[in-house]
Amino acid sequence: MTLTSHFARLALGGAIALASLGSAQAQDDTTLGFIVKKPEQAWFINEQKAATALGEEQGFEVVRLAGEDGQQVLSAIDNLHSQGAQGFVICPPDVRLGPAIMNRAEQYGMKVVTVDDRFVGSDGEPMEGVPHLGMSGYKIGQQVGNAIADEMDARGWDPEEVAALRITNYELPTAKERTDGATDALLESGFPEDNIFDAPQQNSDTASAFSAASPVFAKRGDYEHWVIFALNEESVLGGVRASEQYGLDAEDVIGVGINGSGAAFAEFSREKPTGFHGTVAVSSTMHGRKSAENLYEWITEGDKPQANTVTGGTLMTRDNWESVREDLGL
Repeated sequence: MTLTSHFARLALGGAIALASLGSAQAQDDTTLGFIVKKPEQAWFINEQKAATALGEEQGFEVVRLAGEDGQQVLSAIDNLHSQGAQGFVICPPDVRLGPAIMNRAEQYGMKVVTVDDRFVGSDGEPMEGVPHLGMSGYKIGQQVGNAIADEMDARGWDPEEVAALRITNYELPTAKERTDGATDALLESGFPEDNIFDAPQQNSDTASAFSAASPVFAKRGDYEHWVIFALNEESVLGGVRASEQYGLDAEDVIGVGINGSGAAFAEFSREKPTGFHGTVAVSSTMHGRKSAENLYEWITEGDKPQANTVTGGTLMTRDNWESVREDLGL
């Protein structure tokens, strides 16, 4: 055999292999859904985009849907069934919907993976049988509390003269974990418990937090310095906007959120700094990609993901947000 004919055979074999691979990808009829509770929020936009990009790379289809309440979630599952989907990733609008969602999914023989917020059963405990990918809400909350305490110390604030606005949503266990973590970290740093004031919000967006925060500022005019924490950065931004309306200057407010998404990027990009000091950034891109990958492998290879996978966070501020964003692929 000549050297030329040997290379010709290798080239032909390589071409056949590539053609077979391309054919296999083209013939992959796997379809999975990605249902999120707040499709307009940057965090969930990033998750769905990352899952879709993975599908395009690996040859499966991702159907992106909204599930802002129980009925919309069930309709989305019906929609997915009509499109031949074998399963879906979901961040539920209410974790207590877990049993109803799983009942509908099981009727259709669909596999389910939760992301960010974990299903809770009728006993109030996490549904261990449903694989989950999320963050340790309590630990990330602790990071928030520590970041606030460190910034207070850097500014030379006396904790006794500082008020904390805790924007809460105790209907959502994940939200409670985050604010509990931040609260405990603040208390451990020497912050007085009597100086923490609650602002219960009806939703998890900026407008809801603004409405919840405004009355607290109005009632507590005896404090010149404020710190603000909540379940996410949109809610902290609502508190910051309320502080501005009340007349507080940016240097008198320390707000620290959670997520690391477009809302934070826009705030850090403002010409003048605001009371939004920072956010504990978690890779929404990684959450979307990894949860979709876990589901795809479960569907195609039978490898069920582990019950609970948790991720950590990185403090992002006006000074480092661009580098952190690049590092986390946000």
